[in-house]
Amino acid sequence: MKKFVFKPFSLVLIALALMISCKKNQIGGKATIRGTVKHHDKPIEHAIVYVKFNASEFPGEDLKLYDTYVEADGSGNYNISVYKGNYYLYAVGTDLDVPPPYEVKGGVPVTVKKRKDELTVDIAISGHN
Repeated sequence: MKKFVFKPFSLVLIALALMISCKKNQIGGKATIRGTVKHHDKPIEHAIVYVKFNASEFPGEDLKLYDTYVEADGSGNYNISVYKGNYYLYAVGTDLDVPPPYEVKGGVPVTVKKRKDELTVDIAISGHN
């Protein structure tokens, strides 16, 4: 009977497979971040919630810096399926009760610690620039 011996190449393949199988900081997992985008207590319908992966601080207002986005519904509610990791959520919406250009925005860092976490995170936004 032939004895199996691990070769360095085999160890590299195993390490690579483990790294690929551990998803983190991306959309599509079993954890959920949900909440409402609000300007004071007023839900902001159809606000856009931008998501930055692997971030716990505000990345800036340049929307190209964000990795993906979701649109809130007509009641300001959003829902994102994610994996464990750190995310920064930045919402931009319209509120006709503030002076032109009627834009309200703001963000919040979120940490998902467990694979099946269900977090409720309301995003407070303001009309101040």
